[in-house]
Amino acid sequence: MFVLRSAALFVLAALLEIGGAWLVWQGVREHKGWLWAAGGVLALGAYGFVATFQPDAHFGRVLAAYGGIFVAGSILWGVVADGYRPDRWDITGALVCLAGMAVIMYAPRGN
Repeated sequence: MFVLRSAALFVLAALLEIGGAWLVWQGVREHKGWLWAAGGVLALGAYGFVATFQPDAHFGRVLAAYGGIFVAGSILWGVVADGYRPDRWDITGALVCLAGMAVIMYAPRGN
């Protein structure tokens, strides 16, 4: 249950952070307007709360592990939202980041 809850929270965090940043990007760089940017700011603010619900109590560990989700999620977001075509090195890098996330977050610990 720990891993399932944690993984779901990581996915939610990625949707809020990456989606929020994308909305700001669209609002400002793609000239879609300040409502898009404001929606992004709200999503980014909500992202800030999601990590507090992780079952692990160590802020540094949670945010370090989330970094792997952020990298892979950003590439996936680019594929879905912008038609980005990752190359083998993008995919390899994302997999390395996800492996690092799993070690940081879910390795068995003696405590």
